[in-house]
Amino acid sequence: MEYRQLGASGLKVPVLSFGTGTFGGGTEFFKAWGSTQVDEATRLVNRCLDAGLTLFDTANVYSRGLSEEILGKALSGLRDKALISTKATFKMGDGPNDFGSSRFHLVKACEDSLRRLNTDYIDIYYMHGFDGNTPVEETLSALNDLVQSGKVRYIGCSNFSGWHLMKSLSVSERYGWAKYVTHQAYYSLLSREFEWELMPLALDQNIGTVVWSPLAAGRLGGKYRRNNPAPADSRIAQGGGEGPVLSENYWFGIMDTLDELAAETGKTVAQVALNWLLQRPTVSSIVIGARTEDQLTQNLGAIGWNLTKEQVARLDAASDKEPIYPYWHQRKNPGLNPLPV
Repeated sequence: MEYRQLGASGLKVPVLSFGTGTFGGGTEFFKAWGSTQVDEATRLVNRCLDAGLTLFDTANVYSRGLSEEILGKALSGLRDKALISTKATFKMGDGPNDFGSSRFHLVKACEDSLRRLNTDYIDIYYMHGFDGNTPVEETLSALNDLVQSGKVRYIGCSNFSGWHLMKSLSVSERYGWAKYVTHQAYYSLLSREFEWELMPLALDQNIGTVVWSPLAAGRLGGKYRRNNPAPADSRIAQGGGEGPVLSENYWFGIMDTLDELAAETGKTVAQVALNWLLQRPTVSSIVIGARTEDQLTQNLGAIGWNLTKEQVARLDAASDKEPIYPYWHQRKNPGLNPLPV
């Protein structure tokens, strides 16, 4: 397993991390992701650790806390061998303070996560989304207190806009508070908008990118082709996939190139798609999910080799799309705004 530095922090993380959104299936939305219970979760966790995959990603909102509970049980007796990341911000109850990034909510959310995970500390604590109703100073002051108390080791954000992240970094610097060292972001061959602003920001500010949904909710897993739509029991058909509606011509054009490269490399389509991501600027880790040990083993096969520069360029070309303003205008002057390399 390769390890990379997480942004400007001293923490090293494996290039593959394991997402536990499939643990529990405690709500209708998350049943479409999976319903892994403790016994199978324990087998998957042990398989990860055997492969050197030590970072496990969850969130309080995943099955309303059930994912955290199952992960905590699966890691029983193994806490010192693992890194745990979890998240807060989204709705966890019906009260007016049961969501958001206020001090009131974050302190309670963190304590609840610690209890469910059966641990004294969280290695990486993410704001799952930006809260435009709470002053950024309040959020970051509360997070800094959690770091100072030892309940949280590092903080990160997820699904932020560029100005959300940049303002947060500026506030932290102004007051000498803990800074976001990582941004967990939606990024794949099917969704490269991250490259337009968030990747240049991450390069400039030394923010480590942790990628979620690297296979676009299974669209790049190799199951679906032209005239072979997603079956009724698939995550996509059941509403478990996220992101905008995609043109099938665009999607399957990328699949054609993935098929060619899979044949050339002797790897699976999913392994090629994941390996492409591992060669992108700022990427520290990719969150992979699996319902079975076989799926996990397949995903682990994305490391230990690399696509050639020529093969990467072919995937770049197949997945390129016209950016929105102001990025299309900036691309007219590459000497002023060079693309990340």
